[in-house]
Amino acid sequence: MDESFRDHVSHIDQDGHRVFFHPKKPQGRLYRLRSYISYVYLFLFFLTPFIRINGKPLFLLDILERKYILFSVQFWPQDFFIFVVGMLAFIVFIALFTVIFGRVFCGWICPQTIFMEMVFRKIEYWIEGDTAQQKALNKLPWNAEKLRKKGIKLTLFLLFSFIVGNTFLSYIIGTDHLWMIIHEPLQNHIGGFTLMLIFTGVFMFVYTWFREQVCLVVCPYGRMQGVLLDQKSIVVTYDHVRGEPRHKAHKGERKGEGDCIDCSECVRVCPTGIDIRNGTQLECVNCTACIDACNHIMESVQLPKGLIRYDSEEGVSSQKPWKVTPRVIGYSIILLLIVGLEITLLATRSDIGMSVIRARGSIFQIDKDGHITNLYNIKFINKTSKEIPIELRLKDHEGMIRWIGKESVQLSPEETKDEEFFLAVKPEEVSTQKNKWKLECWSHGQKLGTENITFIAPHP
Repeated sequence: MDESFRDHVSHIDQDGHRVFFHPKKPQGRLYRLRSYISYVYLFLFFLTPFIRINGKPLFLLDILERKYILFSVQFWPQDFFIFVVGMLAFIVFIALFTVIFGRVFCGWICPQTIFMEMVFRKIEYWIEGDTAQQKALNKLPWNAEKLRKKGIKLTLFLLFSFIVGNTFLSYIIGTDHLWMIIHEPLQNHIGGFTLMLIFTGVFMFVYTWFREQVCLVVCPYGRMQGVLLDQKSIVVTYDHVRGEPRHKAHKGERKGEGDCIDCSECVRVCPTGIDIRNGTQLECVNCTACIDACNHIMESVQLPKGLIRYDSEEGVSSQKPWKVTPRVIGYSIILLLIVGLEITLLATRSDIGMSVIRARGSIFQIDKDGHITNLYNIKFINKTSKEIPIELRLKDHEGMIRWIGKESVQLSPEETKDEEFFLAVKPEEVSTQKNKWKLECWSHGQKLGTENITFIAPHP
């Protein structure tokens, strides 16, 4: 078997220059299925920023304002650990998915692949034609036809990049802010307009020139699969047992020849330019274009389909069905534990954030009624979209809360507020000079949170 493919990568030629791919347009059952999934994906991608529940967007990641909303539930910087646990669960899920199904996420769900193969590449096929027409057009001098086709293609690429960039920006700043940038004077939104141009330029650059290099060079997932995959992982696989030795198609009886007729159709349709017959490779994104191409050829030469299919290396070699492995069980247990932790954190998440500290430099005081008092600073964060009246209670002890400058405290929706108060207790409540107590926050008869405080008193 010729193993010279190991001496180079598909996207770089012998002189070290980049190889620009012009894959043949895929056709077949799996490609149609991927198209349907991409249509649903694109619909949800463009619709989600406009979905609101109780006046809040379904999803928002406003880093500048430190405002994070997921499924219309707002998370604050104090809830960041919940987000970290959620991301950890997602990473473990991706690892588990890779152990079982390889890089199928890249070929079917990844936004880079969907936009590249299902939007920009289809525009290119529509305007410039299939592989042969594209290559012929690139070789032509800059005449009227070439200028027209390239101009139309780049104009549509720029238009769609602008739409995608603005949609992506709306996930960060919200549709309301984006609408203001579009309709109000430019000088009022220089920063937002700059972001709009940057996002448009990045998408235009990626899908016009950089393309599959995102998957091959930038994305770390391809490197991860080299660690996570084993011979039992289900990936897009060439059945070398059935296909070798290869031969050219011919009529008559075949003796000692495999089913592969060496047509190279699987290579022509590959968006990353690899030959899947060389085995699982870092560049393979499991897009299944080679499966559709090979199945079409097998039908044409009246041979069974499935020469290239979803299977494991062990399944191809031993012809045994896939079984659950200890690694899969281990990852599944870890994932369930992390998801359980995330659910617990979400269920126990308080609507009110509260932190209490003794006023710096202050000591205890004795008021006119003989009560011992301590001065405290308290910070509230209302994580809800409704007004909340606040009541503080000392747990397991009798004490009075005296707000400074007001009779009571009420938090406005999504408000952060700093307040000061005196905690006054009777001398008989104090047992030591430095007391560790708990302060509870209540509203409408419901406890919202508890904070540990230190209460300083005279030496008993």
